[in-house]
Amino acid sequence: MRRLFAALAVWILALPAIPADSLTIFAAASLKDALDAAVKPFEAETRRKVAVAYAASGSLARQIEAGAPASIFISADRDWVDYVESRGLAMPGTRTNLLGNDLVLVAPAASPVAVRIAPGFELARALGNGRLAMANPQSVPAGKYAKESLVALGAWSSVERRIAPAENVRAALALVARGEAPLGIVYRTDAVAENAVRIVDAFPAASHTAIVYPMIVLKDSAPAARELAAYLASSRSRAIWQKYGFKAP
Repeated sequence: MRRLFAALAVWILALPAIPADSLTIFAAASLKDALDAAVKPFEAETRRKVAVAYAASGSLARQIEAGAPASIFISADRDWVDYVESRGLAMPGTRTNLLGNDLVLVAPAASPVAVRIAPGFELARALGNGRLAMANPQSVPAGKYAKESLVALGAWSSVERRIAPAENVRAALALVARGEAPLGIVYRTDAVAENAVRIVDAFPAASHTAIVYPMIVLKDSAPAARELAAYLASSRSRAIWQKYGFKAP
């Protein structure tokens, strides 16, 4: 518990100052660019300030459990929203599946590597002497989806000792963008947002659980939190999500 509260204290100190009357969203790191764009028109229309904290979904869920102030939680998988709901921290009846995504294999933009993702594909050979960048498969949704897909395709056993685990999917993307890893597994939306990487191939949707971003309003949130959640799920916001590569769940 001491470690948990110490970690929470460090996280709170790292946040920018948040006005007392603002709405706060805890969101998966992969939503960064799109959600920043989506909240701007809401702020302009309602004159309400929206603060957003981005991190791995599991980290955010545990911070909510520890009492961190948040109005809305958007996870990159169902499990961490289930976790928050099971602890009685969500407002009943507010859960909605907001977005969907795809999983892709990326390489540095100048890399000549070519890989066709299919059952039995030789991912280890494509890595050469390097490591595979991916979000931590023990706790981060993007990493869990990636491991699930690699297991289904018969490639996990050949690379499991060559993983470069990252704290979230954007950190995994950065390893490839900087050339520190020859290949990485990220969401399609992350790949298209980073000019320093290119998509090598996409993982078959049938090889992993469908990628869904659930959204919930948290218990004891201000009434305006429901208004914000409805706005993010509206047809008006849908155009913004699509612009950044997200799809319907």
